[in-house]
Amino acid sequence: MSSQPTERRDFIRDMIATDIASGKHQAPITRFPPEPNGYLHIGHAKSICLNFGIAQEFQGARCHLRFDDTNPSKEDQEYVDSIQEDIHWLGFDWGKNLFFASNMFDFFYECAIHLIKQGLAYVDEQSVEDIRAQRGNVTTPGQESPFRNRSIEENLARFEAMKKGEIEEGKAILRAKIDMSSSNMNMRDPVLYRIMFAEHHNTGDAWCIYPMYDFAHPLEDAYEHITHSLCTLEFENHRPLYDWVIDNCPVPSKPQQTEFARLNLTYTVMSKRKLLQLVQDNLVNGWDDPRMPTVSGMRRRGYTPAAIRNFCHTIGITKFNGFTDVALLEYSVREDLNANAPRRMAVLNPLKVTIQSLSDDHDEEVEVQNNPEKPEDGFRKVNLTKEVWIERDDFMIDPPKKYYRLAPGRTVRLRGGYCITCTDYKQDNQGNITEIICDHIPGTIGEAPPEGIQCRAAIHWVSCKHGVEGEVRIYDRLFTAENPDAAEEGFVSVMNPESLNVITNAQFEPSLAYAPAEYHCQFERLGYYVSDRKDHIAGSKAVYNRTVALKDSWAKKQK
Repeated sequence: MSSQPTERRDFIRDMIATDIASGKHQAPITRFPPEPNGYLHIGHAKSICLNFGIAQEFQGARCHLRFDDTNPSKEDQEYVDSIQEDIHWLGFDWGKNLFFASNMFDFFYECAIHLIKQGLAYVDEQSVEDIRAQRGNVTTPGQESPFRNRSIEENLARFEAMKKGEIEEGKAILRAKIDMSSSNMNMRDPVLYRIMFAEHHNTGDAWCIYPMYDFAHPLEDAYEHITHSLCTLEFENHRPLYDWVIDNCPVPSKPQQTEFARLNLTYTVMSKRKLLQLVQDNLVNGWDDPRMPTVSGMRRRGYTPAAIRNFCHTIGITKFNGFTDVALLEYSVREDLNANAPRRMAVLNPLKVTIQSLSDDHDEEVEVQNNPEKPEDGFRKVNLTKEVWIERDDFMIDPPKKYYRLAPGRTVRLRGGYCITCTDYKQDNQGNITEIICDHIPGTIGEAPPEGIQCRAAIHWVSCKHGVEGEVRIYDRLFTAENPDAAEEGFVSVMNPESLNVITNAQFEPSLAYAPAEYHCQFERLGYYVSDRKDHIAGSKAVYNRTVALKDSWAKKQK
């Protein structure tokens, strides 16, 4: 492995290369530090690709997976498990470098005691309202707490009482003693510890005081000997506090925090709080709903790890916040699947075609190419019979110009099969087309039709005899507004009512019914699909989700 990164260069990788060249560090040690209070989303994927990518690119580097589990009221083992599964699915591994903030609680406590003994922390027993009122604002300095100048001995005693559960929840906190007049609000005697009588997923009821994120995070980095603590830009104003904690606590190393721009996607919300609201209010079908921007949701929709990694590589790492068009993510998915997904035939809106010139028992194997992008994948055999299903959109009684599909007197090719000519059609009492009658042209499998017969289109089909009925779920964007967070009536008000369309009578060629879960393919002429990883059962229940259309249909729809 080279000591220089092989990926696209950016200011963070340049900084790390400079640190190594100068001898400041022998190798970078990064970390991905999720809070286990929700599922990972596409924004986390960007951070995962950055931190774990650096570990892959530099000689001797490593990346830790660390759970910032310091708030038991919002955390759950379900989230811990899902996060590990998602990171592995994306193609990364932390090896033996798995850490939990909760396993460092003794260390955090020792650092808090150290700050108290240095006169740099105190127990404040004011009400939450009083503390908030005294904090001031960006133009008005804060007011010092009446408990700020307690003696070291009294602070130690009261903090011990907090630890033993002798003080009620919400009645006392430990604060850093920094500067109530600081222009940076984060430095106005921030809270370091609070009381929480809640069962912790890892430590049970061993603790009833828990460190705040801004106190625990730098200590975790230092404890793990992280060299480069990479955070998104919203933590830039927290960096002075990060450095203050490192400078004033007995830490084994001094990590460096560096910020980069978070990922903001159009037509998407990225707040875990809002994603949790969607789940809890049953506005979606769980965290892994294919419309969700969660990694598990994208996986269930059929996005591939390679496509997500390529997307993160394409957008790069910058210091400037902005929005990335979700169409770029969809393009990455489409590009990967176009190159790698096999082609299969499915009919979503079936219309029967009877080829009257074939015998009733006609059952002929024809060959269809598996993937034009990969000729080495060869051909597969499908059975062509007297009756086949085609898409209802592939027939019109009175077609407009440039419509080259089936119509009375028109000829089309059945993909991999014969050219057929429409000789008649049937309608019900409401005028709906119920059946198309056609004749086939013998000798046209793989051959051009006879001279004088125009055949300008090939359409997909499924044998009525051999086809398997199943379910198809057509997913679209979850929101109709580019920036749902900016909606006047709230992000829920701009949810797309057409984000899911379920088709229950789709017709599949048999191979689709017997494919395993998470089988990616292109339904010819329709889009890219995947067999649902939860509901699809090979051989007994065929369920496919649309991953992405063949083209950006949304842009056309918006125009």
